[in-house]
Amino acid sequence: MLAVRFADRRGGNAHFMLWVTAAPFIGVGFYCVAYSLDTTTVLSSYIGFIGALLVWGWLELGFLTGVVTGEHDHHAQASRSVARQSNLMGAVKALMYHEISLLLGLLLLLAMSHEARNHIAVYTYAILFVARIGAKLNLFFGVPRINKQFIPARLLHLKGFLHEGPISIAFPIVITALTGLLVLLLFALWRAEEQGVIVAHALLASLAGLALLEHWLMVVPLPDAKLWQWMLPESAQEYEEKGKYHEL
Repeated sequence: MLAVRFADRRGGNAHFMLWVTAAPFIGVGFYCVAYSLDTTTVLSSYIGFIGALLVWGWLELGFLTGVVTGEHDHHAQASRSVARQSNLMGAVKALMYHEISLLLGLLLLLAMSHEARNHIAVYTYAILFVARIGAKLNLFFGVPRINKQFIPARLLHLKGFLHEGPISIAFPIVITALTGLLVLLLFALWRAEEQGVIVAHALLASLAGLALLEHWLMVVPLPDAKLWQWMLPESAQEYEEKGKYHEL
């Protein structure tokens, strides 16, 4: 996010160059995943976990920089009605290229881990994937708290798909699923005996717990945004006041 904010201030092709410059991270990520597959040691658990985060991080950077998103007419943004912006199909189209890239990443990790002894990388990625879908559904159907000030300049057209209001049926469904996942991982952690397996389940349980916390922060009135306000430049507010969002 900090790097994307820097690209927002630079303008021009800074977003694309940031994404390209960071491309080696996904290569390192897949190398770490491949390294971790054959053993269940403590080291391989950490390396597989970090590798999955690097793969996910680079794909997320493509989204946050606006390089890989979906179909959207930026120039028509101002004329679209709220009803049209709230359309689920419109939201899907606005994100579909990025969602496809995330799905391809998951399928590739599944293929790599098919006959492996250590599956922490694919499980890490899968938790992030499921939690992200749950978060998107809740942001679309409605939650009381959305920190819109953190949306990067290239993604401001997505504000029309975010709905602040009462929670929908999506929230209890996602919360129940994430809570069940966390309980299963904690139970597996409690039963684990090998040190590498213990570390793997501890990392996965921590990630699932953070995903659950992220969803509750959409509802619970806690000032979590203050943790990250330092990364917002003053120009973030100036863009909107000057009407530059649509030009970006």
